[in-house]
Amino acid sequence: MIAVVEAKASYKKAGDGLQQAKNYARTLGLNFAYATNGKEIIEYDFSSGRETTIENFPSPIQLWERLRVFEGMQDPLMAERILTPNYTVVGKPSRYYQEIAINKVMKAILSGQKRILLTMATGTGKTFVAFQIAWKLWNTRWNMTREYRKPRILYLADRNVLVDDPKDKIFAPFGDARNKIQGEAIKGREIYFATYQSIASDKRRPGLYREFPQDFFDLIIIDECHRGSAHDESNWREILQYFSPSYQLGMTATPLREDNKITYRYFGNPVYTYSLRDGIQDGFLAPYRVRRIISSVDAEGWRPTKEQIDRYGRAIPDRIYETSDFERTISLKTRTQAVARHLTDYLKENDRWAKTIVYCVDQEHADEMRRELNNLNSDLSKASDDYVVRIVSDEGEIGRGFLDKYMDIETKTPVLVTTSQLLTTGVDIPLCKNIVLFRVINSMTEFKQIIGRGTRVNDDYGKLFFTILDYTGSATRLFADPDFDGDPAILTQEEMNVDGVRTKTITLRGFEDLKDGSISISNDSEGEVKKYFVDGGIVQITADIVFDLDKDGHKIRAISYTEYVGREVRSMFTSAAEMKSKWTTAQQRNALIESLQERGISLEQLTLSSRMLDSDPFDILISVAFSTPVRTRRERAERIRRMGKNFFDKFRPEAQSILSEVLDKYVEFGASQFDNVNVLKIEPISRHGNLLEIAEFFGGTEVLLASLQEMQNRLYEE
Repeated sequence: MIAVVEAKASYKKAGDGLQQAKNYARTLGLNFAYATNGKEIIEYDFSSGRETTIENFPSPIQLWERLRVFEGMQDPLMAERILTPNYTVVGKPSRYYQEIAINKVMKAILSGQKRILLTMATGTGKTFVAFQIAWKLWNTRWNMTREYRKPRILYLADRNVLVDDPKDKIFAPFGDARNKIQGEAIKGREIYFATYQSIASDKRRPGLYREFPQDFFDLIIIDECHRGSAHDESNWREILQYFSPSYQLGMTATPLREDNKITYRYFGNPVYTYSLRDGIQDGFLAPYRVRRIISSVDAEGWRPTKEQIDRYGRAIPDRIYETSDFERTISLKTRTQAVARHLTDYLKENDRWAKTIVYCVDQEHADEMRRELNNLNSDLSKASDDYVVRIVSDEGEIGRGFLDKYMDIETKTPVLVTTSQLLTTGVDIPLCKNIVLFRVINSMTEFKQIIGRGTRVNDDYGKLFFTILDYTGSATRLFADPDFDGDPAILTQEEMNVDGVRTKTITLRGFEDLKDGSISISNDSEGEVKKYFVDGGIVQITADIVFDLDKDGHKIRAISYTEYVGREVRSMFTSAAEMKSKWTTAQQRNALIESLQERGISLEQLTLSSRMLDSDPFDILISVAFSTPVRTRRERAERIRRMGKNFFDKFRPEAQSILSEVLDKYVEFGASQFDNVNVLKIEPISRHGNLLEIAEFFGGTEVLLASLQEMQNRLYEE
């Protein structure tokens, strides 16, 4: 693609579409934008900044020649390399932003830029882009020495999974040209893969990388380059400096921040940026909602009693311990238990088979959390003993085996995974639906990497969004950062009691409420602080807030859960009457409930938040949406008994008694009692006989079912 055209109707002016065309061209990274009404053509050339009325559209060849001059691509071979087609992956065409990224990097390399940075949000295909760049250069025999040979390219990362996965999957078309550097400096291949650690120097060896000539690699691709590769004092930087003659492409998911500025200083400004917000707005990344859950000790702090000792008999220093201290300086078992119970209840309400990652403070904390979750979900773990697992470095090959299964979309278990640092970056878990933060996140860079574990979209498996459950408050504070570029769709703050059960919802004015008393910064490294272990005491969950985007989709504001539900229902229906028409039959009601769930609305959560425990969900929904008076289920049932005399009189006394008892079940449990004839098998209704005998009182099964449906319809009549 080289230009974009915006066509307007003939009765409009051509200039009416020019700004739109320019916006499209800017988004697509194109130099030429055109607007026309069929009679007039206006051209905008970004390279010159000039706007011109022309008689005819230029040909693609003419535009290419103009672009070559502007980009300084006078060398025909240089232009040929840029135009080399991408490798065709069946069923996976390049997305528009990937094409832009590929072309931007190719132009930079071919124009002699030695240090190149590409910033793309996690889940947007950085590795795919890197492969296509390598493929173009390899096929056109580009190399920095200008010899007629295929280039030698090194793909470098800091973890085996970040190297093995690309080598074995995305880079598979390179076939035998691939080689992973492990213990020996083999020099007869062209596409190399290595971890920093496998080639770096240490106390035992001078560094395997030194066995390669400094100019051996034409291009080095550094994945997740923010993870230390550009730091002056790191041995990773030593490797990059040794291979300084090579072209070096750094890839990261995080824009320039205080904690990664060294990376930007080394590589320079990115040649292209595709942000988390871009990916969500374009529909390529999954939107997410955030639930902030606060325990009593996180809200108020924890202080030991006089001369209190921990489980190992050590005296606990007397001071107030806060969120940043928990699981670093002090470990409260009851806090872990409360969070595990709350998380388990959340999964039971939503989906117990939704893949969930729990980020803990350290490996020991991850083990404690794994144990609590396992015991609370023993009904599932006894059938699948890997339903809950810990994936940390201490697990070694066992942990790697769990990780491989966890990344496989065809494998059902593991489902709940506890970890500390291992799954923060670079691991592709397409079906991850829940990110649980049970440790303070101090770094925006790390936070965005963690979010990236859930941003993959998978339509085939129903993965369209994910949820962040934040038990430390760190995520919501990071959302308040004005530079954050991927706002959540919904954010709730919950209170829970000592049993981890949600109790109420608190409404804040906005993110400014989160900035007071912010969490202090602490060191994320493990094992440096002696930890005290406290097994007793009481911990309660104390807060539940909802955050949402404003109507323009830009500014985040805090709203109550009921306010959010009301707004969403009004976007679906213009009146209570219209909603009622979709509620009275079980099939339509279930479809509506499913639609509400896709918008993040749980009827159970709504009932708890509104405190209308005795009302029909229909009444709660129309009340919060259209401000109608709220009826209880008992009021609706009694109204049928009073006003529906003609309805009941149609039936024999035995049938009337059965219908009345079904109404009693509705009063107790809700409209779901009409959805299944199994309600007729429950006392006192079952005393009338089995299903066939009960049907006989109505004149047959069809009449029985029709009668239940008619009574249900009458429930919602006004």
